[in-house]
Amino acid sequence: MAVTTEAPVRIGKPAIGALGILALALGTLQAVVEPSLPLLQDDLRIGPAEGSLIFITLLITGAVVAPIAGKLGDRYGGKRVLVVLMTVVSAGGLLSSAAPNLPVLLAGQILQGAMVGALPLSFILVRKHLPPGQTQVAVGLVSGLFTGGSLVGMLIAGPIAENLSRHWMFAIPTTAIIATTLIVARMMPGDAPESDATIDWLGVILLSCTLVALVLGFMAVAGGGLPPLAIAAVTAGVAALATAWAAVERRAASPMVDLRMLAMPAMWSASAATLFLSLGFGMTVYLVPQMLSVSGDGYGFGASSSDIGLYLVPATIAGVVAGTIAGIASRRFGPRAVITAGALATAGTLIALASLHDSTWQLVAARALTGFAVSVSAIALLASTATAVAAKDTGIATSLLVVTRVVGVALGAQLGGVLLEAGTDPATDLPTESAFTTGFITAGVIAALSLLVVRVMKKGTRA
Repeated sequence: MAVTTEAPVRIGKPAIGALGILALALGTLQAVVEPSLPLLQDDLRIGPAEGSLIFITLLITGAVVAPIAGKLGDRYGGKRVLVVLMTVVSAGGLLSSAAPNLPVLLAGQILQGAMVGALPLSFILVRKHLPPGQTQVAVGLVSGLFTGGSLVGMLIAGPIAENLSRHWMFAIPTTAIIATTLIVARMMPGDAPESDATIDWLGVILLSCTLVALVLGFMAVAGGGLPPLAIAAVTAGVAALATAWAAVERRAASPMVDLRMLAMPAMWSASAATLFLSLGFGMTVYLVPQMLSVSGDGYGFGASSSDIGLYLVPATIAGVVAGTIAGIASRRFGPRAVITAGALATAGTLIALASLHDSTWQLVAARALTGFAVSVSAIALLASTATAVAAKDTGIATSLLVVTRVVGVALGAQLGGVLLEAGTDPATDLPTESAFTTGFITAGVIAALSLLVVRVMKKGTRA
């Protein structure tokens, strides 16, 4: 495939708006399962353990698809791959809407997981069709609307499922995705491939296997009950897959991930900062609802699932606002300053929460502030990385950051669960207050580690 050198066509606000609305619809479809899980379990006659497979399936698919989608976008053009990917997601949404049982629903969720690849593909398009300064604002808008879709999904899932059926809560967002994809395909100009090299499929397979093994292995270890020999075997298996992937990438004529790119300060520092912030945030995502729901002796609030959903609305709104602010602030002050401020706010809030959790408003405010700060930092990291690497590597570089964030949040939530499990009082079968305190302090310290990474970033970096 020939690679053109023609100047890309500039796009206006309608095209960016269409990308943003597509992100909103995707976020909505992604979020409808969480608030309606009890209804799904009852309707499909499955237990909590089987119900959790829905989340695991979506997570694993997203972690695998994101880097592949980014690489394919660099290779064949972002618009072309985005349309194909949205076709897969739409098929998954329709399959989920018609699912008569759990296996069919899981198959639909596997296809829906491809939506995670939409973000790096969108970044490819805005990088190619917008001036550098406007790129950061557009990245923030698309990321913020994807988060906003989560709020829409949480609010509409229950009413739709209860008043119509569970089938419609998948069908309605999917219809919006199909319609918006057609609009994007019409309004967004085609983008030329940045590379004509062949795809390193062995590298793709090994990276996918490494990510799957990492997530499943950590969940198995965190779940407890594994003997030391089994834990060592899981660790060795993940390490062997990662080593094999690195060896293949070093020898490949056209590697999926150029390891020299990973060695760039802008790339490895962004990845490390994203991981630390995501781990701390993932612990918060798990610990705050747990403390709201627990009714302990002098702590906890015994909140219902509906109450917790309302308590988390401010955090979701904060994530939406963060998308716009992050892009503008990165353009005005530089990504490094934005990331530093976000990391400081996250770490300080979590450490303060260890002692200040006597009222619901403190938990609600802390969850909203950390959600805002982490989102601002993550978007600034994505925007700076998108313009720091070569144009041909935009898709894969941003994909790796998206995957790092997804995996980091998942592992952080698991770590929070381990700490609460270790601090459970046998007499009451409830986590002790000290277990929550330890969790919040641990999350704050982990988030603070990102500040050490930020120090090595180029001062005054601007995209």
